[in-house]
Amino acid sequence: MKPDVARKVTVLHHDNCFDGTASATVFTAFYRAAVDPNGRFRYRGVHHRIGNPFEPRWFDGDVNAVLDFRYSTTDKLNWWFDHHVSAFANPEERAHFEADRSGRKFYDPAARSCTKFIARVARERFGWDPGPLQDLIDWADLIDGAQFQSAQSAVELREPALRLMTVIEANRDREFLPSIIVALLTDPIDRVAARGDVQTRFAALYARHEKAIAMVKARAEQRDGVVSYDLSDTRMDAINKFIAYYLFPDCRYTVAVSLSETRAKVSVGSNPWGAVPRQHDLARICERYGGGGHPVVGAISLQPADIELARTTAREIAEELRRPVT
Repeated sequence: MKPDVARKVTVLHHDNCFDGTASATVFTAFYRAAVDPNGRFRYRGVHHRIGNPFEPRWFDGDVNAVLDFRYSTTDKLNWWFDHHVSAFANPEERAHFEADRSGRKFYDPAARSCTKFIARVARERFGWDPGPLQDLIDWADLIDGAQFQSAQSAVELREPALRLMTVIEANRDREFLPSIIVALLTDPIDRVAARGDVQTRFAALYARHEKAIAMVKARAEQRDGVVSYDLSDTRMDAINKFIAYYLFPDCRYTVAVSLSETRAKVSVGSNPWGAVPRQHDLARICERYGGGGHPVVGAISLQPADIELARTTAREIAEELRRPVT
C-alpha cells in the first residue's frame, strides 16, 4: 500500500475507555507497519456530549483518525473505525459514510470491541499481522464485551489488565494516556500495569473503588429488576460499572446518575450474568435523550448545570426498564 505523503497523524479515540486506548495502540501498530513507518502520532481522548463532540481544531494532523467513537463528516477525517450502534447522529451522517469511497472508514455494530474490529480489518484488508498485540486485543474484547466469568472478577480487580483498565477509566491527565498507548506497542499488559505511575494511581483508585462499592450498596434501590442510584453529590463519575451486579446479582438493569466538572451523566446497563434475558435496546433508549451506546449498555451526557434533567431522565428510563417490552 502506498504510504501517505503526510507524516503527522492525529488520533482521536474514546477517552477513559480501555477499548478506546487499545484501539489507538492497535491502529498505530497497523499504520506504521502497513501504511507509513514514519508517521508521527499524536493522541487525544474525546468524550460524548450533546451535539457535535468534536472541535474542528482537533483535526490538525496531515492524517486524522477517529477510533471507537462516533462519525464525523469533516473532510479532514481520513480513517474511522467504530462499533457503536449510535455511531451516527442523524441519517445525513450515515449517508455521508455510505457514500465514502476512500476504503479507510469502517463500521461494524456487531463487533464486541473496536480494538478487535480494527485488528480484523487490518488483517483482512491490508495484510497486517496483529499477532504481537493479540493479548491486548483479547483483553479489550473481553472488557468491552463484558465477557468476564463473573461480577466478582470484574469488581475485585485481581488481573493486571483490570487494574490498568481502572486507571484508564479514571484518568484526567491528558499526557498520561498517550504514554500508555505508546508503552502497549512494545510491552505486554502485565509490564505496563506494573509501571510505577500506574501502580501509584491504582492504589489511590482502589481505595476510592472500595468506597464506591460501599456507597452504591448504601444508596442503590432495586425494584422490579432495576437498580438505580445517584452519586452526583460525590463527584464519583468514573466508578466500576459492574459494582451494581456484584451487589445485586438478580437485577436485570442499572441506571446511575453521576456528576463531574465537565458533565452530568446518566449511565444505563444490563446485567451480563442475569438470569432473565435483556428485552430493551439500551442504545436506542439513550438516543432518544441525546445519548447512545450499545444495545446492552448506553449513556447520556449533559452539561453539569443540567443535573436535575439528568435525574429526571434517569427516573424515566428506570421506569421504562421496569416495564416488559410488548
